[in-house]
Amino acid sequence: GLGDDWEILFIQGGATTQFAMMPMNFLPADGTADYLDTGVWAHKSIAEARHFGNVNVAFDGTQCNYDHVPGSDEINQTEGAAYFHYCSNNTVFGTRFENIPDSDSPLICDTSSEMFGRPFDWDRHCAIYAGAQKNLGPSGVALVLLKKDFAEQGRTDLPSMFCYARHSKAGSRLNTPPTFGIYMMGQVFNWIHEQGGLTEMERRNSEKSSIIYDAIDTSGGFYTGLAQESSRSHMNVSFRLPTEELDDRFVEEAAAEKMDGLKGHRDAGGIRASIYNAFPREGCECLASFMKEFAARNG
Repeated sequence: GLGDDWEILFIQGGATTQFAMMPMNFLPADGTADYLDTGVWAHKSIAEARHFGNVNVAFDGTQCNYDHVPGSDEINQTEGAAYFHYCSNNTVFGTRFENIPDSDSPLICDTSSEMFGRPFDWDRHCAIYAGAQKNLGPSGVALVLLKKDFAEQGRTDLPSMFCYARHSKAGSRLNTPPTFGIYMMGQVFNWIHEQGGLTEMERRNSEKSSIIYDAIDTSGGFYTGLAQESSRSHMNVSFRLPTEELDDRFVEEAAAEKMDGLKGHRDAGGIRASIYNAFPREGCECLASFMKEFAARNG
């Protein structure tokens, strides 16, 4: 759905490199950029941006333990900001923006954990980027989308590898590109088309996450979601059990049933089920069944 007014770049280094490249290219030394701190990776993007200019934390999610994404009445924007940066889906605490936040400043979005997981209003943004390893392909490469008129405002006096203009001029071949990663991303894009496109991805992801959220909501309080219901992610379902001991037992017993990787991120604790585009519905059904059985034995 991207028009000819977009630059499409493949850049090495993943999304973490983009945390620095975006302000390096688009945040003037005397300017201010607005950032929403809605999770671990959004927080890290703020730290990187502060190396290059002033950052206004327009929403501080640390105050609510990242249990939701902000509504417009919770966001304190800067008039004339160089840009407004947010992360559309927050993997660790399992939150996402159902709707794009409003801003008069150019919108930049980190979509690393849900790129092509649902239809997206690209044209409300000036820049969108994603590390590949969740929904797109192997790690080590980022897909960067830049509106051409916004890209033209970027600095050109930077070292070559950190300058979007030079990557664009070279067609993402400023140096030897990560060819295997880019090839595999192309194969994934073909698969998405064959499955029915972004509308079908959204339908599947909504259904998959609902299966697990239903197991949480019908557990009588045995399971507690980390995210408020209005902010629940379709990619990452994070929850806790009544005690850390039960968290650990849940992870151990689930692994014995061939459900691995469920231990929550160290910054959040608890349990986290990551169910990206390629994860099958059957896996969600299996987890939900195990959750109900575990709660019956330990509740």
